[in-house]
Amino acid sequence: MSYPVFTPVRRLAQIAIAASMIGAASLAQAANPSMLESFKFETPTFIHQQPFAQYKMVIQVSQDDPYVWNLALNNAQNVLNDLGQEKVQIVIVTYGPGLRMLLKDSPVADRIASQDAEGIEFDACHNTMMGMAKKLGHLPELVPQAVIVPAGVVRIMQLEHAGFAYIKP
Repeated sequence: MSYPVFTPVRRLAQIAIAASMIGAASLAQAANPSMLESFKFETPTFIHQQPFAQYKMVIQVSQDDPYVWNLALNNAQNVLNDLGQEKVQIVIVTYGPGLRMLLKDSPVADRIASQDAEGIEFDACHNTMMGMAKKLGHLPELVPQAVIVPAGVVRIMQLEHAGFAYIKP
């Protein structure tokens, strides 16, 4: 079995690429609200505080399928309409292939902006973003409403632990 040889020049190039990705991560994270530094499992925080919410729901989006994205958005809107904006806290968490829902050029970007204005939070998995950055050479650009969380699955676990109903369309 042979191992790759890392010459000093090649190693410096790898370090430069990694540094530029970290720099890009900082720039992308500055453009979106982020929970990377403040995430504490036992005390969930939200961009849209709903202090009087009697009902709480987290929706998982992990598929690269606009049909599923629209279904998730429809589910969220229906719950909001039925229970009332001030009575429900809704968080849509995207990770894996589902993160594409929150990309800047997403076909549902306008709906995301509209629902964000109604108090629905849209969380983007940082782990998935870093995986995409390795393939793209830069972090993906998200809709401005996306909130960066350290890990989508952990965010879902956190919210379920805090009493959120779990929905996966």
